[in-house]
Amino acid sequence: MLRFARDVWKPVLVGLATIAALPALGADDPTPANEGEAKLAKMLEGRVAGEPVRCIPSRPNLRMRMIDGTAYVFGDGATIYVQRTTRPQDIDRRNALINQRFSGGELCRADVATTIDPIAGFFTGGVIFEDFVPYTRVAKRADAQGKTR
Repeated sequence: MLRFARDVWKPVLVGLATIAALPALGADDPTPANEGEAKLAKMLEGRVAGEPVRCIPSRPNLRMRMIDGTAYVFGDGATIYVQRTTRPQDIDRRNALINQRFSGGELCRADVATTIDPIAGFFTGGVIFEDFVPYTRVAKRADAQGKTR
């Protein structure tokens, strides 16, 4: 009986060990975090970082973009705000961000938001905000001949 149990469980244990080793095998593949950092860098081209701020104004039409495993980006136009959160690796564009703050018109550091599955509506995680880093578009300078650079 003992031999039978060992023969049955041996392939299961080998399979589990193989599955556990899979992340190490794909270490050279581009990770979502690296892809997210590249996407954020492209979004920030031509902008300069300002001093981090504790709160940003929250309006119903405030644009928010999620960059998987990297950051939330709020706003558009001349200044955008980057929010990396306490656990940026948990940011997933398949989830909807729900702000739990019901007073005031601001999003602030240490605010807690939740994420939900937008189709099924169930809770998928929590988000704690860090400081917001403003990035302002750099004005193009005109040279002596009037050309912008």
